[in-house]
Amino acid sequence: MCARPSRAPSSVARGIRLPRALDHALVAEAERRGRTFSALATELLDEALKQRQAPGVTFVDGASGRRAVVAGSGIDVWEVVRTWKEARKDLAAALAAYPSLSEIQVRAALGYCARFGAEIDARLERESTWTEDRVRRELPYTTPRKT
Repeated sequence: MCARPSRAPSSVARGIRLPRALDHALVAEAERRGRTFSALATELLDEALKQRQAPGVTFVDGASGRRAVVAGSGIDVWEVVRTWKEARKDLAAALAAYPSLSEIQVRAALGYCARFGAEIDARLERESTWTEDRVRRELPYTTPRKT
């Protein structure tokens, strides 16, 4: 019988000491969201590290879950990146498409993409499946009525 190749575990157990108030806040937030303590703590740590590595981007809740947005705007990072890519990576075109964003904000979105491109590419791929026909078929209430 051949030996099975060993696989590295997908997660690692760590013990950390938390101030009591932070522990209570995390437990309460996990309960509110219907998440485990570990899942919520992991999500928050992941987001905090991403925010440090890509300043100018934050995270918000939405219908499709948590998502990266340009801080101070509510505009999804993937939307800015899609516009920039459609404009052949022309910064001026991206700025023109989002007049409410400063150059620093657009660059923050592009910086996030440079750092976390696989995440953005996956979202762009998901969004590309939403054709006009699919929207009409699956979300008929969003289509204007014919008069």
